[in-house]
Amino acid sequence: MSRTAPVPPVVKFLLVGTTTVLIDGLAYALLLGLGLDEETAKAVGFVTGAVFAYFANWRFTFGARRSRYSEVLFVLVYALALVLNVVVNAFVLAALEPSRWAIPVAFVVATGLSAAWNFLGMSLFVFRRGEVQTHAA
Repeated sequence: MSRTAPVPPVVKFLLVGTTTVLIDGLAYALLLGLGLDEETAKAVGFVTGAVFAYFANWRFTFGARRSRYSEVLFVLVYALALVLNVVVNAFVLAALEPSRWAIPVAFVVATGLSAAWNFLGMSLFVFRRGEVQTHAA
């Protein structure tokens, strides 16, 4: 009987992150198709993905470790990731334009850095090891 190695949290985080992006994009496309304006559709898509990310990371990626402030910390980590994403994207675009690769490279760099921040923020602040679960959802 062989045991399989546990899946590292970073791999689980990447799976959750990929699914989050898909949920965000699908919600955005669906809402645009229903006639919502771009800004509202994007905001609702982002929030829908973020809600999924919170629960999926809580249960799947990091287990049931939550502090009494985990929801607030999650919002702060995500808000900082959003700022980081936008600022890095703008910086890389400014550095690379007018290259035809500017947009895809800026997207990948900004997404990669904000994802790394999200992982660190989730594992160090939101879902810390040794935290006692304060309530079940």
